[in-house]
Amino acid sequence: MPDLMASRYDDYSKHIVKNRIFKGEIHKEPMPKAVIVGAGLGGLTTALRLAKKGYEVTLLEKFKQAGGRLNQIRKNGFVWDMGPTFFSMNYEFNQFYKDCGLEPPFDVIELDPLYAVNFKGQEKDYLIHKNLKRLAEEFKDIEPKLEKKLIEYLSSAGRLYHDSANRIIHRNYRSRFDYLLAQARFPWKHAPKLFRSFWKELERYFESHEIKKIFSLVSYLLGETPRKTSALYTFLSYLEFVHDGYFNVRGGMYCIVEGLLRELEAAHVTIQYNTEITGFIGSKRKIYSLIDQMGEAYSADLYVINSDAAHFRGKVFNQKKYRNNQLKQLKWSMAPLTIYLGLNKKVDQLQHHHYFLGNDVKSESNPVDTDESHFKLPYYYVNTLSKNNPSCAPDGCESVYIICPVPNKLHKSDWSDRDQIVNSIIADLSIRLGIELNSIIQEQIVMDPNDWEKNFNLYQGSGMSLAHGLKQIGWNRPPNYDKQYKNVFYVGSSTLPGTGLSMSVIGSKLVTDRIEKKFG
Repeated sequence: MPDLMASRYDDYSKHIVKNRIFKGEIHKEPMPKAVIVGAGLGGLTTALRLAKKGYEVTLLEKFKQAGGRLNQIRKNGFVWDMGPTFFSMNYEFNQFYKDCGLEPPFDVIELDPLYAVNFKGQEKDYLIHKNLKRLAEEFKDIEPKLEKKLIEYLSSAGRLYHDSANRIIHRNYRSRFDYLLAQARFPWKHAPKLFRSFWKELERYFESHEIKKIFSLVSYLLGETPRKTSALYTFLSYLEFVHDGYFNVRGGMYCIVEGLLRELEAAHVTIQYNTEITGFIGSKRKIYSLIDQMGEAYSADLYVINSDAAHFRGKVFNQKKYRNNQLKQLKWSMAPLTIYLGLNKKVDQLQHHHYFLGNDVKSESNPVDTDESHFKLPYYYVNTLSKNNPSCAPDGCESVYIICPVPNKLHKSDWSDRDQIVNSIIADLSIRLGIELNSIIQEQIVMDPNDWEKNFNLYQGSGMSLAHGLKQIGWNRPPNYDKQYKNVFYVGSSTLPGTGLSMSVIGSKLVTDRIEKKFG
């Protein structure tokens, strides 16, 4: 844009920000206008925070409905959660309600048992209780003195959490020096965990492969295998079993989105679907309008990007640091292969949350993103939404969702074999349940990494966006503000503080704080 045009927009911007005195009266100018790109949880909660503070907010969403990965599929009476099926750190949601002056807009159910686990070749399903005595009893035959070991492990993880959460997670950073200063305040008694993997830390406390595998499951929520996840993340075990637990939502996880949409409507937030931002108008330091796929322009004082923070900067803003060749050098999380089944009969063997794991220690030590044999011995998670929500399936039927961690497209670009992989997973589950699932499947929908990338702009189909290695957290993660365009901000998985539902809620607080400091 020519400098003359930029100057005209800057003059106009100054004009609308200041108060004017007219005929002896002080006229307050309207609060700034914000456009938010992406109606994932980060975008929804940021929109509500800003609207409650008086900002005029418009939400633009590429998909046909809100939620991002926290979405829902409906077909012929069956309902499936599309992505997340439970969450932790419920207290972050409670703080969000308090910040916005809301009553909880959906009903939360605390899970106990947290989930069930089946190991290949074993008939028993282990129930993972929060109560440590009951959990120790469940594994008494394979892990002696488990309760004592759990107390020691979770105590260490708890100290790590309370020493690090507020220092690292709940704050913005002004500079690299600011981040290093926060790191310097990190208690060095935890330093050995910097040099160990999640799996190596578990080996210090437990002997049985089964216990180590179960406690390492939480690392997959970060989009990485336990042997490649830092031991610093063992604090998640403390959240899982002691500090908070896991939670579900009555009626399905999409009720979170529906509840927030009701609050956004009451706050007069405008939402527009089927709208993908593909371009912009701006000067060297400021964005004046974002342009959608139809050429429509959306002008505002500030913009919040809930689309992937790294991908958007390269694809739309064409920033050199985030172009495709540079993004390929970063570490991205695994991708999801998701299968949604509508079964025409009840399956009592399935729990609401059920992991089906292997028993081959050697093969499971190989990373998912390079090991093709993974699909011959798949491990996966199954959610049966209709167990606790009968209305999510027709009478006498079951709504079943399977997710299997697979390589993102950087490591597996060709998914022409997806049906073969899906069939192997269904065959494996059939054997473990003792039911021929193909004979009772009424509906079947599959989403591979190509579908996740296409529908939600997930770079290379990576389910959790940027991975959470030590070189990609804190200041080393793409920041929640744009270093070039001073009226652009970011919220979501690939920026601060990281991936996950509760992290997105925290992220909405952090980005709102940044916006308030700049715009009031």
